[in-house]
Amino acid sequence: MSESVSLDVNGMKCGGCETNVKKKLAEMDGVISVEAMNKENKVDVEFDAEKTNVDAISQAITDAGFVVE
Repeated sequence: MSESVSLDVNGMKCGGCETNVKKKLAEMDGVISVEAMNKENKVDVEFDAEKTNVDAISQAITDAGFVVE
């Protein structure tokens, strides 16, 4: 079952930051799509709820060096 979440993420300052978040999340099993927007401090993620969850996605963003609000 596919779910979507929009997370407030602080610390993304440029396109490179967006790329880092996208790459980190794309490596996760169950992540279907990612849109990171540094100007809006948002990350939208579509994921398979049977393979991952919001907590794991938030942790991956934190591990990439950003703060999930």
